[in-house]
Amino acid sequence: MSATVSPIPPGYHTLTPHIFVSDAKKAAEFYRKAFGAEVRGIAQAPDGKVIHAEVKIGDSILMFNDEVPQAGVLAPTTTKANTCVTLHMYVQDADKTFASAVAAGAKVIMPLQDQFWGDRYGSLEDPFGHRWSIATHIKDQTPEEMKAAMDEAMASMATKS
Repeated sequence: MSATVSPIPPGYHTLTPHIFVSDAKKAAEFYRKAFGAEVRGIAQAPDGKVIHAEVKIGDSILMFNDEVPQAGVLAPTTTKANTCVTLHMYVQDADKTFASAVAAGAKVIMPLQDQFWGDRYGSLEDPFGHRWSIATHIKDQTPEEMKAAMDEAMASMATKS
């Protein structure tokens, strides 16, 4: 055994999302179809409930597990509450990823479009109640250019309301 152990395991980042879903096996399959996720592992309790699952999407790991109602671990689809978190994903081709997610069963929240901050961006809700934003960076801007683009976008929104 090595005398030096990394405090962050190989392949993980400082921040790793861990979410609760109503059906972790179905979620793993959805994330595979929607986002090209690699299923890294699914650990089950003797009753068949998933106590820990991991997928790798791009260079990041997403952890998730089935609900544990007796511990207050509930998915957004069970609580019927809007989730207060969005899982943001930068990808090579936002249009392709967005279309794959919709085809796999995601619901469009905000259609994909070019945004003033320089991303092609849209948002979805997965079948388990979690929000995802999908983006491809398409334009580098100076802070001044971004401020001008934001001011223009906000003025345009104000005239539409």
